[in-house]
Amino acid sequence: MALDINTFSNVKGGFPFFKAAGHPAAAPKATAMIARLAEMDSVAIYDPAGFAPAFAQLYSFDALSIANVFVQDLAALGERVLGQTTQPITDLASTKVSALLVMAFDAGKTVRDIEHLVPAGTEIVTLDEIRLPADRLTNKKRYLDPLNFATNFAFFRDAPDGRGGKLHTRIATANYWHRYGAENVTLWLSLIDTNGETIRQWDLALPDSPGGITIDSHEICARFGLKDITGQLFVHAIGVKGHDIVKYALDTYGDDTRDLSCTHDANAWPADFYGGLPAPKENERVVLWIQNSHPCPIPAGVVGLNLMGDDQTAWLDSSIPPFATYALDAADLMPDATWPAQMEVHAGKHFVRPRYEIESHTDGAVDRRRTAHVNVERVDLQPNPKIAEIGNLMGKGFLLPAPVLPREQFRSIALPTPMATTQETLPVAALVYDKTGREIAHHAFGELQRSDSIALDIDDLLNDADVLCDEAGHMELLYDFGVATRGVDGWLHALFRYEARSSGHAAETSFGAHIFNTALTWQGEPQSYSGDAPGLSTRLFLRTDPDMAVGAEDHDTFCQLIYPASTPWHAKSDTQLMLHDGSGNIVAETTVGIDCGGSFHFRLSELFDAQARAEAAKSGAAGSGYVLIRDTTCRLFGYHGVITRDGSAFSLDHMFGF
Repeated sequence: MALDINTFSNVKGGFPFFKAAGHPAAAPKATAMIARLAEMDSVAIYDPAGFAPAFAQLYSFDALSIANVFVQDLAALGERVLGQTTQPITDLASTKVSALLVMAFDAGKTVRDIEHLVPAGTEIVTLDEIRLPADRLTNKKRYLDPLNFATNFAFFRDAPDGRGGKLHTRIATANYWHRYGAENVTLWLSLIDTNGETIRQWDLALPDSPGGITIDSHEICARFGLKDITGQLFVHAIGVKGHDIVKYALDTYGDDTRDLSCTHDANAWPADFYGGLPAPKENERVVLWIQNSHPCPIPAGVVGLNLMGDDQTAWLDSSIPPFATYALDAADLMPDATWPAQMEVHAGKHFVRPRYEIESHTDGAVDRRRTAHVNVERVDLQPNPKIAEIGNLMGKGFLLPAPVLPREQFRSIALPTPMATTQETLPVAALVYDKTGREIAHHAFGELQRSDSIALDIDDLLNDADVLCDEAGHMELLYDFGVATRGVDGWLHALFRYEARSSGHAAETSFGAHIFNTALTWQGEPQSYSGDAPGLSTRLFLRTDPDMAVGAEDHDTFCQLIYPASTPWHAKSDTQLMLHDGSGNIVAETTVGIDCGGSFHFRLSELFDAQARAEAAKSGAAGSGYVLIRDTTCRLFGYHGVITRDGSAFSLDHMFGF
């Protein structure tokens, strides 16, 4: 019962049609158009581009009296579409219908080409009837230009925490479109409540500079007189260039510092499956925040969970209204699942990459909360034996780097997670490095079966208390071809969990492997932020605002940069860290050299003095400061977060680049 719509191709990128047809502002127009057509005796569909099935998935055609479906491409003749056998458009001339629905935007030419075939008295209706206003378009000449639909959803909450305080969310990003020449960029923002109703809309004009952008739920509720909100914020960027992707960091925090976490953007393309949802420990509750991304309801029995590698799926017996938000307690469907078990999410392309929230309970009350995201599980991959064959040329090849935080303060845990439906085995090993890139430990997971959930605690690997005790290092997961009985697909993922020893506060993040820092390329790797492979440079966004929680003076931004290298690369990085204010001006900068294969762990206060940090905190037109991490000599991978001075509460997630 998955939606039959195209959302994303790893070859072509995102498909703009589903965004155009299902846009929250287009939905009321589409509903009205269909209601008007339902009053007619008969309706014919002309579908020159094959959009009709997807459109009918987003909006029910059950009330329409569909008499014919016409096509232009002879290769599409004779197919069953919307209950009809497709006919050539030339048959329209001998057909009597009340209306002809032309499934096309920018339909002027399409209509002109067939006007002579339209019988007298037939009303022509096109999808131009549901277009967004011209002032909401980046490219007014081509409606389905991907830049017209640079959109994304964000989890957005400002609600009671159950302790007398509030929970908040905060989006942080920058006007990265400016570097591609974009001017007069505007964010069109729609606040959607739990029931899927758009309750507020407003514009946020961005400066014509690489200024910072912040959208805080506490400030938004105060501005619009809202008591609280739990739902989603729909972000539509207008006037952009270079990127049709809205990237952001999302902080979830509370008046109580025990509620502190951060996560990544939602990934704007709904998928069939998501993987890497962790099962709860004892005294934990895992809540999957399902946020419908479409103008059609999610029927009961469509969303489901199963243990990874187990074909027994438990289905949610509730429907979810259009654009609505639903908090699914994983225990309601999988009551016996416990950490380190992991669950697979059946999503049916109904929602973008969802967040999950883990509540830890003490004496029956919520003690701490943290959020993270699951990842898209690929359905289009097959094992490729050539990946092993290129090993001599690609060195370590695909590798997945993650921090090992200072052991005196933190535990660091890695859990490999299958992230493609065809991954029956994962031959994987873990290498641990100190900050200089010296390998200090090795762990062989072996060839994991799909149903295996084996968590590696670095404490168990590094039993020498003097190793990595005071300073951070990092780990890398990579393929172990020596134990592989079948090919791999290059889509190695893992969940990384970190726990503060003093308080039990935790954070987690998940990501996938890439090839790093080699002049040779393999199927788009090493990836580039823009342009073709190889990607051998860095441009990372580090949000800096430590003032997002009560007791801001007790918080600091921290970051860990990792210099992974599949093959030997430059001995040292040449990494610039440029502190920007809210208007995009550089107020301070410094340069660091990271050892190849090593890492650099720092707090903002260690690199920039109080005066520079105060200057950066000044708000611009759209937000406050950030650090741009730039390196033209190598590709770095980064993790960031906010931490209390005593380390009792912290957040952590991987960074985004542009």
